[in-house]
Amino acid sequence: MDLGHSDAPPGRAGRGPQWTRLYRGGRPEADADGPAQACQALEGDTDLMAWTALASPGRAQLDELAEALDLPDLAREDAVVAHQRPKVEVHGDVLLLVLRPARYDEVREEVEVGEVHVFVRDRVVATVHHPGPEGTVDLDRIRERVERQEGLLEHGPLAVLHAVLDGVVDGYAPVVSALQADIDEVESQVFGGDPGASRRTYRLARQVIMLQRAVDPLDGVLRALMAPLEGAGAPGRPLRAQVADAELLYSFLRDVADHATTVRERVDGFRQLLQNIMAVNSALIDQAQNEAMKKVSSWGGILVVPTLIASVYGMNMDPRPGFEWLFSWPAALALMVLSSLALYTVFRRRGWL
Repeated sequence: MDLGHSDAPPGRAGRGPQWTRLYRGGRPEADADGPAQACQALEGDTDLMAWTALASPGRAQLDELAEALDLPDLAREDAVVAHQRPKVEVHGDVLLLVLRPARYDEVREEVEVGEVHVFVRDRVVATVHHPGPEGTVDLDRIRERVERQEGLLEHGPLAVLHAVLDGVVDGYAPVVSALQADIDEVESQVFGGDPGASRRTYRLARQVIMLQRAVDPLDGVLRALMAPLEGAGAPGRPLRAQVADAELLYSFLRDVADHATTVRERVDGFRQLLQNIMAVNSALIDQAQNEAMKKVSSWGGILVVPTLIASVYGMNMDPRPGFEWLFSWPAALALMVLSSLALYTVFRRRGWL
């Protein structure tokens, strides 16, 4: 299902940016030319860990990654075919985590959603980023932050998995704040009678739904990741085999889950608020139309009475007696004016005019 947009679809020709780094004892040791060279280095040194990252990868890069990590066919297919929903799966000894990072274009008022695949196996982690039009998550910045935290990478590939997950969830915060500001503006537009409020409200509702599709599945993803640390459930072996400090990793994931819950609750609130705004806007439009119809009906009633008098008098009275009486026309005109004033007074008191 297409939940976002991508200017660089997977499987394209060419090669996207790529880097591979080796770590020893939680500290960067060297850069490798690619995942194949990194895996070769790991075979001869059990103290090393490798992190390889691809952005907007071509099909050849994905094939190289799959071959180097010996990824199962299903995992390979997930990496090639983007637009997956957020999920966590186990393919043999490989743990696959799919995330949907997002950013908000305040000029166009659009939520741009990308996609990140994280593959974790023994002493190796690979991140594949299919960004949105302007990029949705900066993995280079996440890497720099992780490397600055003393001792974090000593926990192995799962420290990277947590860092990417935490970076994606934290990236939802500015999106939520920007949407909140636009929703506050459109609420003011509705009560200000702006005719463009309906269109903007509907557009913002569509963007909230897109963000909701990226955020809502995270609850199940995080529960699945934390289940093995609690002693039950999938993902099972690939996760438990790499946990040096289960309690620490659980606390990390619990913190991310709290942030994800906060974001999800706010997004759900946005959707309900926009539905209320659309209902209020519709009610205000109906009220304005009713007021207009009252005025039109009132003036129609005021004008129809003198028209009726003139029609009856002019078509049914014998011209001669009418013209011979001096006050015939003044009397008819006076009756028209008085009846119109009486109707105007009645409608005015009822608030129709």
